[in-house]
Amino acid sequence: MTVKASSQSRPYTQGALVPIDLSSTKGPASYDIVIGDSILSEAGNLIAVRLGKRRCLIITDSNVGPLYRVQLEAVLGVAGHSVLPAITIPAGEASKDFATLQKVLDHMLASGVDRKTLIIALGGGVVGDLAGLAASLVMRGVDIVQIPTSLLAQVDSSVGGKTGIDTKHGKNTVGTFYQPRLVIADVALLDSLHEREIRSGYAEVIKYGLIKDAAFYEWCRSNGGKLLGGDREAQIYAVSTSCTHKAKIVAADEREAGERALLNLGHTFGHALETITGYGNLLLHGEAVAIGMVMAMKLSAQLGFCSHNDAYGLRDHLVKVGLPVTPPAFDYDIDRLMELMAQDKKAEAGKMVLILTKGIGQAFISRDVKDGDVRELWAEFLPKT
Repeated sequence: MTVKASSQSRPYTQGALVPIDLSSTKGPASYDIVIGDSILSEAGNLIAVRLGKRRCLIITDSNVGPLYRVQLEAVLGVAGHSVLPAITIPAGEASKDFATLQKVLDHMLASGVDRKTLIIALGGGVVGDLAGLAASLVMRGVDIVQIPTSLLAQVDSSVGGKTGIDTKHGKNTVGTFYQPRLVIADVALLDSLHEREIRSGYAEVIKYGLIKDAAFYEWCRSNGGKLLGGDREAQIYAVSTSCTHKAKIVAADEREAGERALLNLGHTFGHALETITGYGNLLLHGEAVAIGMVMAMKLSAQLGFCSHNDAYGLRDHLVKVGLPVTPPAFDYDIDRLMELMAQDKKAEAGKMVLILTKGIGQAFISRDVKDGDVRELWAEFLPKT
């Protein structure tokens, strides 16, 4: 599989187009990721041109819905789409559960969803993951468009087709691979985010540089402040570069049989922290990933794969932009953290699989890290009681 080169790199005002081609996989052969400034007003036409005029049902949350749902319904109507009653779920990671999924499915079926209905996920990663899972299940699968409203969702969770909900066994432990038909990323929507949420998303941005693009990592170190400060050009560049990297990796490995696992740099540590702290406001996803990436870099250095300067450089930059690099105060149990890491989706036969690095831009999959080394790392990073 290959990612198609765009004949127009900037077809929209201050924007970009990143096509993704999954032509050798089941389902839709390809879809576009449209990135730009103030393009929510074009959403109806963007959908109509690619997918035709459809019956649409919006899934959003209690934070995003009051800001953008009415506008989106209006532009859909102007473009000739019909709009079914939207469903609004409570904002926050706690909504990624079976109970909320059941409510969403019940609403969809009661609203008359059929196999031609288009689901539109309007929100951050929680909405995108939950709506994607619901779309993959109802009527054995209906089309979905992702309109991510957070930086984290624009650069990561809205792209690539992973859906999921959380369980007591871990984050995203129930889900499907189900590609959207279109992604519309409007960086103007980031203005409504709290600074903490923007910073959380930035962790996923710099991840792409750490995985396989040292030049982008250096760009982040030089321009991260601009991105976080609302600079549109920096935001569009970061989103388009991140999506380009993810599109190439997903096209090569849609179901995470190999290279796609690299996208989880820092996530095995981070997901364990999110699960043990209860998926609440104590630790946002991007914050957990930031801590996890620092831990992965530190472990890589301790095992002799990369220099300690690389690990310290990442730590110092994340501190500079306001991201945490050590876990918050909590009653941690290292045995439980180790258990959660062994239950991670990348784990094989109960043995953890970690993403480590041989240097900036040189991530690799490791299956032979000793449990004792990981335990020592947790002991080093966890707050002392």
